[in-house]
Amino acid sequence: MPQLRLSRRQVLAGGTAAASGLFLPAYSRANQRPALTHGVQSGDVSADGAVIWARADRPSRMMVEASTTESFANAIRLPGLGVTSATDNMGKLELAGLPSDQDVFYRVTMLDLADVNVASEPVVGRFRTAPGSARDITFTWSGDTAGQGWGIDESRGGMTIYSTMLKHQPDFFIHSGDTIYADGPLKAEVELKDGTIWKNLVTPEKSKVAETLQEYRGNFLYNLLDHNVRAMAAQVPMLAQWDDHETVNNWYPNEQLEDDRYTVKSAALLSARANRAFREVMPMRESTTEPGRIYRKVSYGPLLDVFFIDMRTYRGDNTSNDQMEPGPQTDFLGAAQLRWLKAELAASRATWKVIASDMPIGLMVRDGKSAFENGSNGNGPVKGREFDIAEVLSFIKHAKVKNTVWLTADVHYTAAHHYSPDRAQFQDFEPFWEFVSGPLHAGTFGPNDYDDTFGPKAEFVKAPTPEMGQNLPPSEGYQFFGKVDIEGATGRMTVRLMDAADVELWSTTLDPERA
Repeated sequence: MPQLRLSRRQVLAGGTAAASGLFLPAYSRANQRPALTHGVQSGDVSADGAVIWARADRPSRMMVEASTTESFANAIRLPGLGVTSATDNMGKLELAGLPSDQDVFYRVTMLDLADVNVASEPVVGRFRTAPGSARDITFTWSGDTAGQGWGIDESRGGMTIYSTMLKHQPDFFIHSGDTIYADGPLKAEVELKDGTIWKNLVTPEKSKVAETLQEYRGNFLYNLLDHNVRAMAAQVPMLAQWDDHETVNNWYPNEQLEDDRYTVKSAALLSARANRAFREVMPMRESTTEPGRIYRKVSYGPLLDVFFIDMRTYRGDNTSNDQMEPGPQTDFLGAAQLRWLKAELAASRATWKVIASDMPIGLMVRDGKSAFENGSNGNGPVKGREFDIAEVLSFIKHAKVKNTVWLTADVHYTAAHHYSPDRAQFQDFEPFWEFVSGPLHAGTFGPNDYDDTFGPKAEFVKAPTPEMGQNLPPSEGYQFFGKVDIEGATGRMTVRLMDAADVELWSTTLDPERA
């Protein structure tokens, strides 16, 4: 991604032609202008910048200005980026060299590549760079968007939970996976139990399972058709990871699908297309060492590092998951990612180390009758994919890594889990918390069975009762997100589990352990 390195003086003082808008051509008639089709997004925010994303309705030159004032009186601009059909007219530019802990306003304009004298209306967004010193931090997290047949119903306000999260003005938002449901086509209408009709906005790409690159792109772009999602994306940086539904339910790299809906049967081929579309649409930095890599660390000042892990790309086959010795079939994170995670955790000097996981540790998630989807495989000693989790937990203990918290989604209900060796079959680890949220806008399920290998205790659970059934629509209100507040003065972390109506369901405050 092209980037512009700016000094503090340049950013704060401005003084370029862009400050007066002189670099922009005169606007032509409105019906001749390019348009930004899906708003703007920022993501992977750092102490000196962020990634900016936009899409045009035609081949264009993407122009980005940035300023520390809402009036753009001191704006600077990045060199333009050509966006063409090769990326479905999408582009990402990296702002860098900005001052830390600074409100940054940006605006994106598209110039028609067929006539660069024709410009779109600018679209404005904002973010705040990460702090260089301790200050209060607020962020939200959740997962699962547009799943189980529940898309955008504009008559019901669309994906309203995004507007609820926006009210909290978080510094950033973690999307914990299942950012789309590429395997979940939408019907125009679904009759609900109360006799009313759920009316989905349906696009061609959401009318069938995704197989082509363009169909995967269309699934990611679908969410940005919702006004709630666009409003939040323009004001809150998103830090995204993936799980299975970005490709197909419960996939693993060696899988050959047995699903009549698919003409493409190779999960490896489908996931390659999904991975490209994910990275084209998500405002994330690209790895310089492994093209396509999703796992990464995002630092947010001296109080917080976030470690995004990928439990999907490097796994072995979904099996009975009961192997008594580690090997290729027990891979969950994979050797390279395990080395990276341990090294980065050991090197972190942040007070809190949040591990953003796309799947919970101690909940059993099955794949059919005899296979398992995540690490858990039933009560007992470490087996199967649990070897990778045990290795991480044991390393954290012996490397004396303090204040680790796991945040996750995937299971479509919300819960707070405390893990302790006092309750566990495997005991070589320190106690820790795992907080589960979601869905954001998808069917609600659960609760899942527990596995005692790492000693989980459910301190709070909110999930459908048996009488309510499963796959509750968003209109039932069982949609959830989590909110985290870290106090700058004390370093204390408060975790709240929230619902779509902005009701606080449960909370706890954690005191940091000092090294």
